[in-house]
Amino acid sequence: MKIIKTKRKTIVIEITTDADVIVRAPKNIPDRDIYDFIEKKRDFIDKSVKRMNDRKKKLSEVRRITDIELNELVDQAKRVIPERVKYYASLVGVDYGRITIRNQRTRWGSCSSKGNLNFNVALMRVPLEVLDYVVVHELCHRIEMNHSKRFWDNVERVLPEYKIYRKWLKENGDMAMAEVSSN
Repeated sequence: MKIIKTKRKTIVIEITTDADVIVRAPKNIPDRDIYDFIEKKRDFIDKSVKRMNDRKKKLSEVRRITDIELNELVDQAKRVIPERVKYYASLVGVDYGRITIRNQRTRWGSCSSKGNLNFNVALMRVPLEVLDYVVVHELCHRIEMNHSKRFWDNVERVLPEYKIYRKWLKENGDMAMAEVSSN
C-alpha cells in the first residue's frame, strides 16, 4: 500500500490494474485519520484487490494472436470500420476526416479536433453492436469534444441502447485487447 499526500481535500483509495493500493490524502491530515479511513474501507480494498488479481490471472491466460492473424484483423478492420463510420456519420449528421486503424492497449477509439478518427484493431474481436457503439461515440465527438450530457444525448439519439454496449466493453473489452496485444 502506498500513501501519497497531496494538495487535496479528501481521501481516496485507488486500486490499480496491477492490484496495487494507492491512498491519496490531504497533506495536513494526521496519519491516524488515514489509517482509520483505510480500516473502514478494508472490505472494499480486499474485494477490489481480489477482483484485480483475478482479472490479471484471466488476462495472463488469454491466447495472443499471431502476427499473421493481427495483419488479417487489420485488413478486416480497414474494410469494416470505414463502412460503419460512413453509415453512422449520416445518422449522427457529421462529416469526418481520415480513418486510422491502430493496435492500442487502452483506447478503443479517438477523434481529433480536425475530425480524424482512430480505431483499435481489437474492435474486430467484439460484437458488431459494440463496434458500432465505439463508432457512434467517436462520431458524436464531432459535435461535442467532451463527455457532457449533450454528448451522451447525441449518442443515445443514434443508439438508444448504448449503455448495454458500453457496459459490455467495460466488462469484456480487456480480453479483446489482450488477444491482440504484443506481449
